[in-house]
Amino acid sequence: MPEGHTIHRFARLHREAFAGHEVAASSPQGRFAEGAALIDGRVFEGTDAWGKHLFHRYSGDVLVHVHLGLYGKFAQGPLPAPEPRGALRMRIEGNGEYLDLRGATRCEVVTPEEKKEITAGLGPDPLRPRTDPTPARERIGRSRVAIGALLMDQSVLAGIGNVYRAEILYRHGVNPYVLGRDLEPAVFDDMWADLTKLMQAGVRAGRIVTTEREDRVRRSGRATRADSFYVYRRTGEPCRRCDTPIAHAVMVARNLFWCPHCQPAL
Repeated sequence: MPEGHTIHRFARLHREAFAGHEVAASSPQGRFAEGAALIDGRVFEGTDAWGKHLFHRYSGDVLVHVHLGLYGKFAQGPLPAPEPRGALRMRIEGNGEYLDLRGATRCEVVTPEEKKEITAGLGPDPLRPRTDPTPARERIGRSRVAIGALLMDQSVLAGIGNVYRAEILYRHGVNPYVLGRDLEPAVFDDMWADLTKLMQAGVRAGRIVTTEREDRVRRSGRATRADSFYVYRRTGEPCRRCDTPIAHAVMVARNLFWCPHCQPAL
C-alpha cells in the first residue's frame, strides 16, 4: 500500500498539472460515471493530502476523495491519452495532460463536511505543515498496545505504513513490542522529527530511503534499492550496524522486521 509520502507527491504532481484549468472527466469503467459527470467541465482548483487520503478540489466546492488502498494506481502523461483499457475508474484531461486512476479502494465525490469527517478520524500527519504531534504523543503514552501496532493505526499517526514503521523503530533503537505507555515522550519527539525529515525526502525523491551513507555498501551517489533500508524485507540478513540477523514476525496482519540487538526488548 502506498505510504503517505506517495500520496503527498501525487497531490503536488496533480496540482502542478491541472490547477487553474478546466478539465474533462470520464469513467471508462463506469464505476465513477456519476462522479465524473459532476466534475466534467469544472476548474481543477487544487489538492489536499492527509495521510493516505487524497482530495481533488473543483470549482463549486466539489471534492473527489481517493484512497488507493493496496491496488490503486495513478498514471499521468501528456495528451493524447492512450485508448482506455481494463478497469479504468477515472480519467481527467486538461492543460495538455491526462490522469488515469485504477484499482482504488475509494474514489468518490464528497462534500466539504464529509471531508472534515474523514480527516477528523486521522491522526497527525508528519507531512502536513505546522502539524502538532501532541495528540499522537498523548495517545501513545496512554496505550497498552505495542508501538509497532500503534504506528500502523491511521487514527494515531496518518501516513505511516509498513516500511516507515520498521525503519523508524530501527533508527531510534525501539523494540516494536514496547508498549506505547513505556515509550519515553522524548523518544517519540525524536521519532516524529525523523519521520518528518525522511518522509519529506520521500516526497522529493519518489522513493523511501532510510539508511545513512556510512551504513550502505556503496557510500557515494544515489542509494541503490538494496542499500535503501535497514531492516525492511531483510529477514535473516545481517544488521548493517551489528551483523545480527534481522528478525521477522507478523503484527497487525503485516510483516514486521527488526534487529534484536539494536532494538532490544525492555
